[in-house]
This record gives sequence, structure tokens and C-alpha cells, in this order.
Amino acid sequence: MTVVSSWELFEDLRAAQHDMMAVARARGWRPGQHYDGPAAPWAPAVDISEHELAYLVEADLPGVKASEVEITFEDGLLTIQGERQPAHEAVGQKIQRPERRYGAFRRSITLPSHVQSGKIEAATQDGVLQVMVPKAPDMKAKRITVRAGHARSAVKPGTVVSNGS
Repeated sequence: MTVVSSWELFEDLRAAQHDMMAVARARGWRPGQHYDGPAAPWAPAVDISEHELAYLVEADLPGVKASEVEITFEDGLLTIQGERQPAHEAVGQKIQRPERRYGAFRRSITLPSHVQSGKIEAATQDGVLQVMVPKAPDMKAKRITVRAGHARSAVKPGTVVSNGS
């Protein structure tokens, strides 16, 4: 016996959209409603990658000038904050579908405290902020030599072994 079921291409998308709209309605928003209150809080999307000598934090900040961004590092917490200003509407123009977020933002990222905080550098290009956080020199992994044929006789219980450093 063969079971045949129909498949609709966009059913998953419609279900996801339905779920998102249900959440939005639960928060008091209705389709077509214009939000006139203070800007809803937002935070830029961030990618964090680890390299051999540093951590790289990249944040999407389109429309934000470098002078409008403040970056601090304290107790292992890297904080990026600033404000994105909305584009000014031209006379006779009314925005029909506002989706972009504006206003103050703050994003804090926990990094290992073993970094060189005095050497953190930041730059922005094409709306992407890049923060390079160098690792402290002692953060590099140490290679431990394995000696052959001396497994139990080389180390007695309770003895501290140095790796030659």
C-alpha cells in the first residue's frame, strides 16, 4: 500500500509567520499599527571568532558613525554602545513600513580576562564594526613532551613535575 501526501511549498513559512504574529499580538501589536512611542530597544548582531593571537568581535552597525560608538573593556566584559539615528523624512513623505530599529543600543560580551586590554583596537568599514582583542602571551597553549618508556617510574605519586618552562 502506498501512502501519498501533498506538500505545500510555503507551509512552513506561513506557520512560522503565524507563530511570530501570535507573539507580536500577545505584546499588544497589531498588523498595520504604527509605533509612535520611544524606539524599541535593539542590539546589533554580533559574530565572535577566536584566532591564534586574538579574539575578533564583529558587529553590524549600518548608519552608525564611528564617533557615535563607545567601546569599553572591564573585568572581562567588552561593551559596545551608541545610538543609531533615524533617517529624516522628507516633506510630504510618510514611511509606510518601518522595520529598521533606531535609538540607543548596548551590547556586552564576556571574554576571557586574559587579554591585553591596553592593545584592543577597533575600526569600522561598510557598516561593520571590528574589534580586535589581543590575547595575553601566556594564553598560548604549551606543548608538553611525552617521554617514551618512563610511564610509571618517571613520576612518583605526590611529586610535582615541571615541563621544563
